[in-house]
Amino acid sequence: MVLSRFWLVIFISSILFIVVSLFTANTYTIDSVLNGKKDDPVLVSEKYIEELPAFLKDSIQKAPDQTMIVNRDTLNADTTYVYKNKTVKIYSGLQKSDGLLPTCKSTLVDLILPLIAYLAFFCGLMELLIVSGASGNLAKALSPVFVKVFPSIPKNHPSISYMTLNFAANFLGLDSAATPFGLKAMESLQEINPEKDKASDAQIMFMCLHASGLTLIATSIIGYRAAANASNPADVMLPCIITSFIGTIAAFLIVGVKQKINFKSASLLIGLMGLIAAIVGLLMYVNHLDLIGKNYFTSNLSGLILLAIIVFTLIFSFKHEKKFREADTTVFDTFVVGANNGVKTGVTIFPYVLGMLVAISLFRNSGLFEIISDAIGFIFSNLGVSKEITNALPVAMLRPFSSAGSRGFLIDSMNTFGADSLTARLSSIFQCSAESTFYVIAVYFGSVNIKNTRYALGTMLLVDLICVITAIFVATWFF
Repeated sequence: MVLSRFWLVIFISSILFIVVSLFTANTYTIDSVLNGKKDDPVLVSEKYIEELPAFLKDSIQKAPDQTMIVNRDTLNADTTYVYKNKTVKIYSGLQKSDGLLPTCKSTLVDLILPLIAYLAFFCGLMELLIVSGASGNLAKALSPVFVKVFPSIPKNHPSISYMTLNFAANFLGLDSAATPFGLKAMESLQEINPEKDKASDAQIMFMCLHASGLTLIATSIIGYRAAANASNPADVMLPCIITSFIGTIAAFLIVGVKQKINFKSASLLIGLMGLIAAIVGLLMYVNHLDLIGKNYFTSNLSGLILLAIIVFTLIFSFKHEKKFREADTTVFDTFVVGANNGVKTGVTIFPYVLGMLVAISLFRNSGLFEIISDAIGFIFSNLGVSKEITNALPVAMLRPFSSAGSRGFLIDSMNTFGADSLTARLSSIFQCSAESTFYVIAVYFGSVNIKNTRYALGTMLLVDLICVITAIFVATWFF
């Protein structure tokens, strides 16, 4: 209900602003609203010297130390950075334009279709975990902590294992796996929701914790900074972790107070201390690595863990094949059933995502967002806030609306002010420490047809604000 009204306000206000601008601004065109703006270069992937062809590796190793080799190709532009004979090769591509019509196309082609593929694969794996009994064992092991955070969830409920996998995937930067696990968690929570069109307490807590964006491996951010030739691309890693962790704690406390959760529970405190210990331990390990080592570690750890999850699921399923026979099915047939359910989920959420992204595109390209952003920057500058901080605010403002849009501002800030400037580093922290709130709301609540999100949207936006304020203090402290 709240989301629908907000969507309507954005849509109508943007259209009214366009109409007014047509008669007052001689440089304004409808084409920029419908067809978007000029494409911006973005990082697609990165490779290291060990992964390159032998002939290319040989030529790079013969180059002088501390140099930069730039190779340009009409089909696939790339840049090779040489650091102490260790090389990071950056491939760049194009960020899709985000006008009204390209948004409709890219929502289906670049977002929903890949998402459906991810959903099909990971929902197939989830079905294997369910039938084999692995998810039940995981839920049983974590129930003492989860029943304190989600008191309305029955002990050993399947949603506990789904939420655990979602949190773990987010924590490790596995976006492709996090969404399918999260959608499965929402579906499971919807089964015990007494009011099907209204968000339950458990769903709101899960959504707010998910959207707080606790991430340990900020692979994409490090990649963008490497592409911009930052002296130490991984130097924002610790500030990102601190900011996102504070945002997660804030989300838990805000929703917990609202839902009257017992914060003095021993199992809850033990779980929190364990999480903090894991973060500190991994940070201590990463901190002693050199520049290339940090990039190599962060880019490979996430993929390795994802591969381990897949291998474990298959081995566990075949080891307990007896349970599949008892259910009158096979391992492969079970995977197909889960994959089919994933495809249906992707089709269900498409209209919700399309409607939200089109409204956001209209809001951005109408010029209304830039006016609001400039006004906030003007107010901050008159309050004595550093210009370097105000220049990074567009990323913070756009992040809840569009990940691609805020990424464009992030890349622009690095190109304009330098990758090692406070503005670029702060923009990186903004990009890493929060989720695309409106996209998440549309996808997750849309997947289970919930119309009334209650206080979920307000809480998530408040957490976004807390992350922005925290990021400013942390970036100023570190840099």
